[in-house]
Amino acid sequence: MANLNSSAAAAAADPSLLAVDEVLRVYAADAEQGLTQHEAAQRLAQAGPNELKAALPVPLWRRVGAHFRDPLIHLLLAAALVALVAWAVEGARGWPVDPIVILAIVLLNGALGYVQEAKAQDAVAALSRMTAATSAVMRGGQRVRVPSVDLVRGDVLVLAEGDAVGADARLLQAASLRVQEASLTGESEAVLRDTARLSAAVALGDRVNMVFKGTSVVQGTGQAVVTATGMDSQMGQVAAMLEATPQAATPLELEVGRIGRMLGMAVIAITVVVVGTILWMTPVHSPAAVVHVLLLGVALAVAAVPEGLPAILSVVLALGVQRMAGHRAIVKNLSSVETLGCASVICTDKTGTLTRAEMTIERVVTASGTAYVSGVGYAPEGRIEHAHAELPAGPQRDELLLVLCGGSLSGNAVLRQEGGTWNIHGDPTEAAFLVAERKLGATERRERRFERIGEIPFTSDRKMMSVLALDHEHGGAGVLVCKGAPDVLLQRCSHVRVGLEMVPLDAALSAKILADVDTLSNAAFRTLAVAYRPLAADENGPALEALEHGLVFAGTVGIIDPPREEAAVAIAEAHRAGIRVVMITGDHPRTAARIAADLGIVSAGTPAQALTGADLDALDDTQLIAAARTTHVYARVAPAHKLRIVDALQADGNIVAMTGDGVNDAPALKSADIGIAMGVTGTEVTKAAAKMVLADDNFATIVQAVREGRGIFDNIRKFLRYLLSSNMGEVLMVFGGVVGAGVIGLASPDHAVVLPLLATQILWLNLVTDSWPALAMGIDPSTEDVMVRPPRRMTDRVIDARMWIGVVEIGLVVATVALLTMDMALPGGLFEGTQDLDTARTAGFTVLVLAHLFNCFNARSENTSAFHRLFVNGWLWAAVAVSVLLQVAVVHLPFLNLAFGTVPLSLPQWLLCTAMASVVLWYSELRKLLRRACMPPAVASTGA
Repeated sequence: MANLNSSAAAAAADPSLLAVDEVLRVYAADAEQGLTQHEAAQRLAQAGPNELKAALPVPLWRRVGAHFRDPLIHLLLAAALVALVAWAVEGARGWPVDPIVILAIVLLNGALGYVQEAKAQDAVAALSRMTAATSAVMRGGQRVRVPSVDLVRGDVLVLAEGDAVGADARLLQAASLRVQEASLTGESEAVLRDTARLSAAVALGDRVNMVFKGTSVVQGTGQAVVTATGMDSQMGQVAAMLEATPQAATPLELEVGRIGRMLGMAVIAITVVVVGTILWMTPVHSPAAVVHVLLLGVALAVAAVPEGLPAILSVVLALGVQRMAGHRAIVKNLSSVETLGCASVICTDKTGTLTRAEMTIERVVTASGTAYVSGVGYAPEGRIEHAHAELPAGPQRDELLLVLCGGSLSGNAVLRQEGGTWNIHGDPTEAAFLVAERKLGATERRERRFERIGEIPFTSDRKMMSVLALDHEHGGAGVLVCKGAPDVLLQRCSHVRVGLEMVPLDAALSAKILADVDTLSNAAFRTLAVAYRPLAADENGPALEALEHGLVFAGTVGIIDPPREEAAVAIAEAHRAGIRVVMITGDHPRTAARIAADLGIVSAGTPAQALTGADLDALDDTQLIAAARTTHVYARVAPAHKLRIVDALQADGNIVAMTGDGVNDAPALKSADIGIAMGVTGTEVTKAAAKMVLADDNFATIVQAVREGRGIFDNIRKFLRYLLSSNMGEVLMVFGGVVGAGVIGLASPDHAVVLPLLATQILWLNLVTDSWPALAMGIDPSTEDVMVRPPRRMTDRVIDARMWIGVVEIGLVVATVALLTMDMALPGGLFEGTQDLDTARTAGFTVLVLAHLFNCFNARSENTSAFHRLFVNGWLWAAVAVSVLLQVAVVHLPFLNLAFGTVPLSLPQWLLCTAMASVVLWYSELRKLLRRACMPPAVASTGA
């Protein structure tokens, strides 16, 4: 056989428009023999394997280096370099403690981030492991199974119930063939396939003579010639679109970068001002003096930069990731944890995400009225109700028994209990009859009573199927049972079943039946009717189609893919948190609107108007942004539409979370601020594109993740407020001590500059005393209002103007009390003291430490008193206790005295330091009291 040439391939750009014989000719295929092994091998070598192009693996050095791109890390590295140069210029005596400690913190931060993200990737890989797919094909006249990766264009696929479609293919034969395409098109119902040539190009979901890679056969058999493999398949085209979709940085990554740049500029400005002031005030006449001034600059840089911030941030996010993993949510990127907390819109697929992906009969309408079937899913748990009570014996129950047993008899699905779980094999719609029949308790009798001996399959032209069965309770008499579209069956009926009687079908009864069908359709149910006809002894011979007349209409069922109960609860909580939930599906608009109403996506009593893909095509980007503000339901949309919707919501200032399981969701997941893939039903393409994977496919898990994310954001603000105000106190103390040395008596006999704090003492403050409380604040329990506050906007800053004012205020108080304590110890100045410089410096150093520990309770809220929920965080109290013990050690242990330039303090000196340090607590309490008095109660009660 000849290879497929390029011109032929171009002519077959849309194989659905070609007749069967044309397809075989274009692809040089043989419907009977298939390809020979040699021909298949040649084509495989020419076109390559039938697989999606995998992203190039990221080298280890790049994955590690990604955790060192933070501007704050660069700032720390610059401070370490300056400290190293100063150490070398000073004579390189001893170990360069400052740069070593800073580098250790930087390396710790990178290791934490790398290890945690590697764990997440391993968890996602574990979810993705599955056996290699195979496909049945004709090769050299023999039916064989080959790995789907070896399929080539021109291969003849042999399709059967339960098969995964290995490549895009044009159907050659189809017998009751139904294909589930939800992963590609979003359509929840299995689609009946046909071999007829299409007259014009249509949307992907309407190409009924094609099957596509990544879909599955749920009923029937067929043959198809492969027309596209790998990246040329429809799934491959979505993957290519995914490759071209940029992945933006998370809001937290952007904010931390902004903080790093801001601190960098502040460090440079402070260093230049202070060093310049010193050079102006104190003439420098020797290299040693230059080194001394340079060390002062290093001390200021170290004081201004919260060295522990990157590591604390990584640890807090990693702990959040671990907690979310306990709730079955696997986060692939640490910063994505916080992003969920500020999501303002959650865009979600319908099938399998908000719904169970299990077709269920909920209503049965017969001549005697409407019965309601309780219970959802494939487990036959529930009952048949009428007027809110179990349906009693009588005419309506007799009619309903006929409908459900007839629908089950005229289907080919199988319902089995396997390992305690009920599973179906075959068409989900047909399985719905089996489940409802079991709820009625009629299955065993129907199986004993009837024996199927013939069938006319369902086709798109007939819109019905019929089976011939023998009724063993009536001496083996024949009966024809039909199932199909209500309007089609009604045209073939002459009677209606009422109780146990058959009543002639007149115009009034016909109008009532059609009105009942309209009622079900308007409620977004898929409708199927059941009719039957008892056969005389001499009617078993003729062709079945000749018998499809004079039928008795039994009733109509309403079938729907039911929503998840937990999804409704999760959506209600999302709305309370100020988060919009938007449904984006490939399903029918009416069905989508019904599910949206049932789940509360739209307000009760508000009609859920769905925008379709065609509607979106008619809107330009500006119009779409305006429409997206009020639209909650999108239906019949393609992958490109989903991407446009996400982009429009983001352009309007929203932080968008996008959930999905199908390959058609992947580009939108990657473009969204936080993409969430389903771990069980999700495709590999989707999982690769997402930043978070739900191991249980539960929409409610997302809301738990939002709660966790908001709590983490609050805690980030707490420890940033704490760290920055503490560092501000250190900077202002050093600056004030140098500039106001004469005022407080901080001077040397040779008029050299005297530092109120040594660089090693500042490092001790930042890396030991500050870091433990900050880390404990990172796991502070969430406040009561965490899920009733609106989400923060993209324009909101982690550190806003109000927080900066508070940081500066607290920093001034801390610096003032520390310098006053030194003044009390030193001779001269405002207060006359009797202690030496080392004792005064140790006292000021200790006041700084204790003031920071008092401040950690203040920093838990801008408005709420530090005494509110004082003991809810045991880790914070433990951190404070450890920090106090460490400070006692650094003051009283001789080897630490030598390393940090401290001397022991007496008990009265300790009491004075504690009293002076507590001023920051009382000042903050007074400040908060005044703030609460000037703001509305709802704002004053905010815990963050």
